[in-house]
Amino acid sequence: MVRYLNWLWREFKGEILVLPGRSILFFGAVALLALPLVFRHPYALRVLTMASIFAIFAASWDLISGVVGQLSLGHAIFFGTAAYTSALLNLNAGLPPVVTIPLGALAAVVAGLAVGIPCLRLKGQYLSLATLAFPIILAGLVMVFSSVTGGELGVSGLTRLAPTRLKEYYVAVVAAIVLILAVWKITDSKVGIIFHAIREDEVAARASGINTPLYKVLAFCLSGLFAGLAGGLYAHYMRIAGPSTLSVLTSFQPIIWVIFGGIATIYGAVVGVFVLFPLVEVLRVAPELRMLLYAASIVLVLRFMPEGLAPWVIDRLERKCPRCKEHNAFTRRACRVCGTALRVPQEKGVPSGG
Repeated sequence: MVRYLNWLWREFKGEILVLPGRSILFFGAVALLALPLVFRHPYALRVLTMASIFAIFAASWDLISGVVGQLSLGHAIFFGTAAYTSALLNLNAGLPPVVTIPLGALAAVVAGLAVGIPCLRLKGQYLSLATLAFPIILAGLVMVFSSVTGGELGVSGLTRLAPTRLKEYYVAVVAAIVLILAVWKITDSKVGIIFHAIREDEVAARASGINTPLYKVLAFCLSGLFAGLAGGLYAHYMRIAGPSTLSVLTSFQPIIWVIFGGIATIYGAVVGVFVLFPLVEVLRVAPELRMLLYAASIVLVLRFMPEGLAPWVIDRLERKCPRCKEHNAFTRRACRVCGTALRVPQEKGVPSGG
């Protein structure tokens, strides 16, 4: 047992504490888990629960659009499909959330196939416009079959995500931590390398023998899976699934969060949600200026941090080794992996500009 704990500490110190960015994310997750022990205001827990669910949704958009480079403007198709599927299964079949949420996510994977396969030959703005059409089409079908979907009012009266608000909070936070880590591990795997290659140069990736259509469809399915899990959690937390889950605004929200936090990083999506979503709630104190202040905050951050908030902070806390490209804390003078000097000592008598 002692040996295992020593190994766990070495791994923790070598993988988490060694980099400031990872340390911030780790202690942020710990703070979310520990918060109810010292502060249980219902409204604060509700905001953080919603932020946790939307962080999964934003990370799923970053996977397909940031990492793979397939810009989607209709990401609500996955979110709304899972929300409606979970809601209808819960009300009509009496299935509990622990069953309906995964089934809703599977429905979102099918939606990923429905979106990915027809869009294989599309690129750039044509792909974006095509993806935007899918949630609009589904929203139209929701209105046509209003006897089943509830039309404009949606489907309400769902089973709660958990018996109490506190338990719902922990379900959402734990799900967010696990699922976002899963998305990050995918981007850091061999499949993730292929995704990055497709984003950088799809023609070169295909010339290297990569089956790019297969991996693009896989990316749509994976993105749909995680967005669908978020949609199912949202439906059972709000106890309703309505046309708003398929709206254009729902599709554009993750785009704003991800670009604000830092695209193609996954952690940037999380940072964007946990900064902007609570900010909207705080700005309710000034309802007349709420959207103006919200938009101004986004514009100011992107004006001075064009790559996003999270990369801007990371760039000041970490340095990349010029030799092995590994990241190091800004306090280090030599790379922790290969020992290459990260700072060249200035010689005496030599001016800084020389």
